[in-house]
Amino acid sequence: MFAHYNVKFWEFPDTNLCPPIPSRVDYIHHLADLLKQSGINKNINVLDIGTGASCIYPVLGNAEYDWGFVGTDIDEKSLRYAQKIILKNGLENAITLRHQINSSNILKGVLKASDKFSAAICNPPFYKSEIEAEEATMKKLKGLKNGIEAGVRNFSGTHNELWYKGGEKAFIHNYLYESYLFKNQCFWFSTLVSKKDLIRGIRVSLKKIGATEIRVINMGQGNKISRIVAWTFR
Repeated sequence: MFAHYNVKFWEFPDTNLCPPIPSRVDYIHHLADLLKQSGINKNINVLDIGTGASCIYPVLGNAEYDWGFVGTDIDEKSLRYAQKIILKNGLENAITLRHQINSSNILKGVLKASDKFSAAICNPPFYKSEIEAEEATMKKLKGLKNGIEAGVRNFSGTHNELWYKGGEKAFIHNYLYESYLFKNQCFWFSTLVSKKDLIRGIRVSLKKIGATEIRVINMGQGNKISRIVAWTFR
């Protein structure tokens, strides 16, 4: 992080999600390719939904492509740590943060009428509840033949980062609907999708709300397979 991306300061609590850098950079590179194919290569401004305490996508996107960012989050504490990262790296003119006060909303309440974005990115919460997150951890550990005390996860992450009522599916479909409400303010909307079986439903929903183009971009890091779904109303 420090050597490859000229980052001087990148600190946040151990309780927050510590993102794997390679997969985050992959998302940024795929998004850059998508914007280039669309003829968007100047004055790029990106909305990062759920930027988190690490502020990872804005930091990487600015380092790699000199993009501007607006990062949103529902956790004020996370935003305070993200702001410290921004200031310590001299990025206050490139990255701004906004607090989403309503956890039921994705875009409503944080987007302004004057906002124009080249793209929006999102890494949605994966689990439906803390119980589901802990069960998934125990399953992983069993597969690794390792032991852990009940109630302790082998990964970091606050509840806002890891789970959402209805899980990944509910979060993404809420995002799809709200993207339609702001369709003229962002060229490409996008999200990571962990569960492959959600893709068909996402396509159906996007066609219903009038998306003119839908892209599914596969990503792979080690044993983990994920994908980006991107859509536009242009």
